[in-house]
Amino acid sequence: MNITGIISAIIIGAIIGALGRLLLPGRQPIGVILTVLVGIVAAIIGTAIAQKVGVSTTSGIDWIELAFQVGLAVLGVAAVAALRARRNHRRVPR
Repeated sequence: MNITGIISAIIIGAIIGALGRLLLPGRQPIGVILTVLVGIVAAIIGTAIAQKVGVSTTSGIDWIELAFQVGLAVLGVAAVAALRARRNHRRVPR
């Protein structure tokens, strides 16, 4: 993977992660970097699932693939937010 591919993955991950956070109701106590990481992972897994299901690649926007990616981002953001909230809840101030 070259530098262009890495930068593209970060940009796409940021967009997918942001869409995931926007669609998830409530406030998520996670930062920008975690959002981008969740978006990158969701984009990779969503693309793999779309290919396994048989979604063909088109020259335009692959809406079904995007739906898989954003759906996984919503689940990922919710999972990370729940883990962060649980970890912060366990910390008892002295």
